[in-house]
Amino acid sequence: MPQDTKSIVKAIANGEEVGSHIHKALDDVDPILSVENFNLHYGEKQALFNNNMVIPSMQITALIGPSGCGKSTLLRSVNRMNDLIDIVRISGDMKLNGESIYDPNVDVIELRKRMGMVFQKPNPFPMSIFENVVYPLRISGERNKARLEEVCERSLRKAAIWDEVKDRLDENALGMSGGQQQRLCIARAIASDPEVLLMDEPCSALDPIATGKIEELIHELKGSYTVLIVTHNMQQAARASDFTAFMYLGRLIEYGPTSDIFTNPHLHDTGEYVSGRFG
Repeated sequence: MPQDTKSIVKAIANGEEVGSHIHKALDDVDPILSVENFNLHYGEKQALFNNNMVIPSMQITALIGPSGCGKSTLLRSVNRMNDLIDIVRISGDMKLNGESIYDPNVDVIELRKRMGMVFQKPNPFPMSIFENVVYPLRISGERNKARLEEVCERSLRKAAIWDEVKDRLDENALGMSGGQQQRLCIARAIASDPEVLLMDEPCSALDPIATGKIEELIHELKGSYTVLIVTHNMQQAARASDFTAFMYLGRLIEYGPTSDIFTNPHLHDTGEYVSGRFG
């Protein structure tokens, strides 16, 4: 049972300052990414409030919480996609392997090459399956055909779709099924060997069978990549992740090993959310 029965949700609604409850297990992890006193505003509206957390290297971390709680905003801050919105301003910092992501001297294009991104809806380019996968290498100037073919096969194998498409690599990717398109997008995201793979509700547009294949794939990627995934599906977070962070109204509420968050949360509101009683 949760150790703290005080409602953090009510405290936030009353305008009170609340802190994050971070489990001690996070003290011992090897972090690849750190979020430090991070705030984000859309104009006058504040969307993220003083978030602090570390993302363990080569593990799968899930961000959960009700719609509008800031999960995707936080995820998109990691590769600075929110920079594309004129009214966004931030304070605090994020660090990738100890280096500031928001340093004024950071080359944002190079930063995004270090992070693969998979969106809610599959977004293959209107080109061949082969060219979709090797696109990140093409824009980096790679022209060696043997190298491109090697990366294409390796990435499609890692994305568990090679056997389905190996005989039609020249076909337009838009002819694939939705689940195949999403696995293709994952192959494209890992083709350049990113340090972090960001996934924003990657199964929300898929049917249960395709969702199951993506979940299996995420599990297989563990140990090869650091994965940060936003999901609204509690069962998916419980099945696929090693660590889970519960967010509410732009605040990190509780963060710990997934098994603890779902079976022995320290906060009452976390237990209420993961059991489906609110949100």
